[in-house]
Amino acid sequence: MRYNHRFFAQQRDFVPIPSPILLAVDRAHPSWRPILVQGLEAMALADPVYLPRLAQDSFLPTEARLFAAFRQPLDRVQYVLVGEGPYPRVESATGVSFMDGAVGSLWSDEKGGGLSKPVNKATSLRNFIKMLLVADGHLSEDSTNGAALAEVASRLRGGDAAQTLAHLEDKLHANGFLLLNASLVFRDSVAPAKDAKAWRPFFDTVMQALAERQPTLILWGKIAEQLNKLESVQALPQIVAEHPYNVSFIANKEMQALFGPMGLLKR
Repeated sequence: MRYNHRFFAQQRDFVPIPSPILLAVDRAHPSWRPILVQGLEAMALADPVYLPRLAQDSFLPTEARLFAAFRQPLDRVQYVLVGEGPYPRVESATGVSFMDGAVGSLWSDEKGGGLSKPVNKATSLRNFIKMLLVADGHLSEDSTNGAALAEVASRLRGGDAAQTLAHLEDKLHANGFLLLNASLVFRDSVAPAKDAKAWRPFFDTVMQALAERQPTLILWGKIAEQLNKLESVQALPQIVAEHPYNVSFIANKEMQALFGPMGLLKR
């Protein structure tokens, strides 16, 4: 059933939301749709021109996937992982944090290869997977490149390990993750931090909706950390780490301790 955006907006008498933005709400799980509309209305009240200008601009993700992360039902959320923003490539930006749409297989099928070329192109995803391999005991923190990674890939490729990014995403969802970005859009013409600031009223609404569940927030990078300016974010348990595009992320003990027991790279 499609959510009646027009009726909702009339009843609440809020600033109108551009129809292309509202239509994207239909890609979310039904439990989230009224909350997402409330979040958009909060954005419109804070800055009436932002959403109309966004609707007229080119941005990523495309194909009405703006709220794709919210297919995780509200009552299943145990963790909220917040990154910076969508990948700056059309084929990669999916609306789900760190899930690169250009990635199929995790492992290279070339002789002596490690991770697949699409994974290596997605720096943040690559370092996240390397962190998981360290946490699972497949790699040493001191040796995560070259021959060591190729040796691991030769054992895991085609075996009992996850073979595709879709499998990894499914495992994250099964563990209760809501995979968001601080800015839900990427634009060549606008700094990610500026777009992220405009989305804060939306995030405030989302965090208030999650307050009773008390999920753990995992904030990756400086832009995500800025969400701590919101009282609704301050009230939730959280783990703050460097963004995974930093090589140091691979050896982050808190991340290893959090994700290791989940077995995300196992079938």
